[in-house]
Amino acid sequence: METAQMNVDKIKLDEIISRYRGAPGSLLGILEDAQKLNPHKYLAQGVLEYIAEKTNIPVSKIYNVITFYAFFNLKPQGDHSIIVCRGTACHTRRSKNLLDYLINWFGFKEEDLADAEKSSLTTKDNKFTVKTVACFGQCALAPVVEVDGNIYSHMTEDKLRKIVKGVLNKKSKR
Repeated sequence: METAQMNVDKIKLDEIISRYRGAPGSLLGILEDAQKLNPHKYLAQGVLEYIAEKTNIPVSKIYNVITFYAFFNLKPQGDHSIIVCRGTACHTRRSKNLLDYLINWFGFKEEDLADAEKSSLTTKDNKFTVKTVACFGQCALAPVVEVDGNIYSHMTEDKLRKIVKGVLNKKSKR
């Protein structure tokens, strides 16, 4: 197996697989823990093939699980995540403008917007990943954006700029 494709420690991966062996829903736990092993929080092809081989679960079934759940990633993720809600309430309160603002700010191309709506966009320096979700279930607070696991309500471009700059400033002070 290519080392570029196998970007996590096989010993740790074997420990994870062993820990979940025979448990109901074991594949979810294995995938979740395997993703955490990767510094860029994603599951590389080589890792998926290794898990398939060790668990006797077809790679196609593993892909079905990964593509069903939004918290799994098939591409490298940034150090920080920004998730824009695109549900009906957020959409009517201009969440697309927030998404467009982020795409422009981070220098993505307009055609990248489709990728952000389907999966995610990560900056070239791997500092930020921009994603969308169908709904956070916080409709009364729309538009809603999540930054590094923190939910922010009644979001505007100005508020979003301040939050992202705060994230950048916090990191540079460490």
